[in-house]
Amino acid sequence: MNAHAADAWPSKPITIVVPFSPGGANDLVARLYAKQIANDLNANVIVENRAGAGGIVGAAYVARTPPDGYTFLAASNGTVTNSLIRSDQPYKDEEIEPVALLSIVPSVIVANPSNPATDLKDLVERAKKAGNQRITFSTAGMGSTPDFVGAMVKLETGLNVQQIPYKSGSEGVTAVVGGQTDMTSEASIVTLPLIKAGKLKALATTWDKMPSAPEIKSTAELGFPNIRIGHWEGLYARAGTSPDILDKVNAAVRKASQSKEVLDTLNASSIVPGTMDRAEFTKFTQDERTRLGKVVRAAHMQPD
Repeated sequence: MNAHAADAWPSKPITIVVPFSPGGANDLVARLYAKQIANDLNANVIVENRAGAGGIVGAAYVARTPPDGYTFLAASNGTVTNSLIRSDQPYKDEEIEPVALLSIVPSVIVANPSNPATDLKDLVERAKKAGNQRITFSTAGMGSTPDFVGAMVKLETGLNVQQIPYKSGSEGVTAVVGGQTDMTSEASIVTLPLIKAGKLKALATTWDKMPSAPEIKSTAELGFPNIRIGHWEGLYARAGTSPDILDKVNAAVRKASQSKEVLDTLNASSIVPGTMDRAEFTKFTQDERTRLGKVVRAAHMQPD
């Protein structure tokens, strides 16, 4: 892209691809930011859902788009771990590049209210007394944050956890509400309203204590400090996109993260807004790949 084209950007609608179905944490946070980014850039910003394969379908789509600054990916942990887990990823990691951190959302491990356990520690103790029977755990697909939580729970507790993939976190939560699966872990922005409505029971948060729900204990408090992960979400672009455009998008995200509408929504679910510059976010993604890569190897999540 030449300098004149970058200066004229944006001159048409910008699309943010969410690689999961509507209603999940990625979708909700992306739509929250999209409105603010649109106002700041004076552009029409469209959020488009392209779900499937733990986020790979949407990521592969963005990896094939022109590097013109008009298509972005609102992706999560899977963006840095999918290639560690899957042998069929249809794009190379280096074909998309980090632009901005949107948020770090606490993850909450939940069960159906009929489950007698009071928290994760109690659930583990009850399961072991009962002979460690199989526990089904909804995920948002291979490599998703719930998939990692399920793997971490299995590693750290020794429970017989069977992960059941769904297309999105919201579908996995619906399965627990409906009794199709025993447990899941999903973002606070999705789970807290259902917990307060009595449709889910909170067992633990896999991040720090949540000011908006202080009664929910953290996994560290319950004796499982290695069960730690948040639903972080960031914007990615096709590699080769003008650095000037990427810097403008990063600045728009950081400005949006301090807006009253975004802060009010995020604070209600104890979500940490993104304030990293591009270099900081790039390092963050590299560090997450290293940390979660250890879980992949320990849990044998990689392809045979």
